[in-house]
Amino acid sequence: MNTDHGHQAVTVVGLGSMGSALASALLDRGHPTTVWNRSADKARPLADRGARPAATPREAIAASPLVLACVLDYDALHTVLAPVAESLAGKVLVNLTSGSPEQADEMAGWARSHGADYLDGAIMTTPPGVGSPEMMFLYSGPRAVFEAHRPTLAALGDPLHLSEEPGLASLYDAALLGLMWSTMAGWLHGTALVGAEKTPATAFTPIAIRWLIAVAGFLTTYAPQVDAGRYPGDDATIDVQIAAIEHLLHAAASRGVDNALPELLKSTMERASAAGHGPDSFAGVIEVLRGPADDR
Repeated sequence: MNTDHGHQAVTVVGLGSMGSALASALLDRGHPTTVWNRSADKARPLADRGARPAATPREAIAASPLVLACVLDYDALHTVLAPVAESLAGKVLVNLTSGSPEQADEMAGWARSHGADYLDGAIMTTPPGVGSPEMMFLYSGPRAVFEAHRPTLAALGDPLHLSEEPGLASLYDAALLGLMWSTMAGWLHGTALVGAEKTPATAFTPIAIRWLIAVAGFLTTYAPQVDAGRYPGDDATIDVQIAAIEHLLHAAASRGVDNALPELLKSTMERASAAGHGPDSFAGVIEVLRGPADDR
């Protein structure tokens, strides 16, 4: 077993766009890299760069102490690993396959039952971003295992350990994707709105980015309120926000821009107000989004 973590041997199972990017980043940083994919032709470009193609999953797992899996889904993961489960004994399995927290918990138990250490991971970038130190890779599972392999995982991006609970990385992944889609959809709605007046997206976007940076300050203000369950409305109350969103709805409707997104936001704020949170800060909207109080 290679104990030099600066150049630790690594196996990558699954060579789709993301798996290939993972293997490329490892090769770029000098890690002896074994690769396997069901379609062997996907390994050829990596082999040309120095990767070692394995003929079977068993051979691939045997080649390295650290095994990264990045396949289509958990069904594919089980299809690949279940027939060779005994070969995982003594290995570290880092699962970067997208799935649910429940699937991650189940996979962690399965790996442990076959003598493997397990980390679940979430890749917070697209394939071109793999290898950049600015891009986050989220991990959950035993911290000692994570720390032992942090230098190798850093070849892929900035490795952040979230919890000993294996499902938390997957849960963060879902939450952060929701934030991304909401933010991008809001930007697109605003772009459509100003575009109705012939403003180019390239002109609107620098202003939008400055605004998003300012909005991030609200998040740091509201986070302690959410944790405390108290939402002092000393900046702008939910009722004030309901009145303000009417201006957006009117402007968009007057210009033929679809209003489904702001209508949904207004409806959610109105539900919070009806539940008694009208005088609260916008953070009080979480009370109509989160689960029952006895779950917290």
